[in-house]
Amino acid sequence: MMKKLSLCAALASACIGGAAWASHHEAEPTPRPPEAVYAQVCGYCHGRNVGPVIRGRGLPASLVRIMVRTGPNAMPAFRPTEISDTELDALANWIQHSEADPEEAGQ
Repeated sequence: MMKKLSLCAALASACIGGAAWASHHEAEPTPRPPEAVYAQVCGYCHGRNVGPVIRGRGLPASLVRIMVRTGPNAMPAFRPTEISDTELDALANWIQHSEADPEEAGQ
């Protein structure tokens, strides 16, 4: 009986330990660079006069993050499954420090 209890305790410990290790070591997808996120998600509207031009305006990164997550007016809100928090931080900083794109500004 003691051997069975010891075996059960060992298996339970191994399972719990393995699950804890797996939850901390799951592979996160590699974040896309901000230029790619902008091109894939933002540029269609914000570079073609559907929405306002956002590059080259010095928009604060905190404002960009809020707008992306809340989706004001006709803009959709983007979930972390669509733009990860890591990607959003990089994108917001990139937009804040970006220069105007002459092709976008001229439209």
